[in-house]
Amino acid sequence: MIVPFTKMHGLGNDFIVIDGLKTKLSEPVAFAKKYCDRHFGIGADQLLIVNTSDKADFTMRIYNADGSEVEMCGNGIRCVAKFIHDMKLSAKTTFAIETLAGIMYPELVNGNVTVNMGRPVLHPDKIPVLMDGESVIQRPINIGSVSFNITAVSMGNPHCVIFVDDPGRIDLKTIGPDIENHIVFPNRTNVEFVTVTGEDEIMVKVWERGSGITLACGTGACASAVAAVLNNKTGRNVTVHLPGGTLQIEWLEEGPVFMTGPAETVFTGTVEI
Repeated sequence: MIVPFTKMHGLGNDFIVIDGLKTKLSEPVAFAKKYCDRHFGIGADQLLIVNTSDKADFTMRIYNADGSEVEMCGNGIRCVAKFIHDMKLSAKTTFAIETLAGIMYPELVNGNVTVNMGRPVLHPDKIPVLMDGESVIQRPINIGSVSFNITAVSMGNPHCVIFVDDPGRIDLKTIGPDIENHIVFPNRTNVEFVTVTGEDEIMVKVWERGSGITLACGTGACASAVAAVLNNKTGRNVTVHLPGGTLQIEWLEEGPVFMTGPAETVFTGTVEI
């Protein structure tokens, strides 16, 4: 079977994108594990499959490099919006895309993509995180002999945001998986270490659930901006600097989060499976 694919990225967070309307993968988990591998495959953080939807214009299914399926990916949905446009799957410039986190509405605007990411979820039962109260803001967890104060946010997927003064002192490769798999996160979690660099600017380093260190994470940027507001560190319109580039995040008062950033096509090709 010949499988056409498009390699894309959003700020270096990279994806294998497949048109599921034309190509039916019988084993997407196995495909993701094999072809997301950077030495023996195409190389990507995630596999994205675009298909039809009964509720929206399209669906987006998301598989991490380890084969686990996740609810939402902010950089991924921007890439899918560009893919739909470039492949002429729709004449629209705003799409309704069904994900496991609900229906999202990316819009192509002046070469970038703006996405209404919905309202952030703060109640611990719904993130989920095994802590009491109505929210988890600057609450301590222990990782070995080290204690971190965490703010937990869901943007359709769980995030653990930690504010630090010096991100250079964080060994993300070591501490990331320990927090991802901490007992308080029953569905595991994405992890963001955040440094405030200006009045409305933050710098974020990401450990992505199921993928490891990534150059950017759209939902992570949103969660970090929300956490910065909740902790009175920034206003609601935040410039988020990630290793792969910059996203603009705006959290409307008592409303949804909007994310704006680029999506790029790297190359197209086929693999025989």
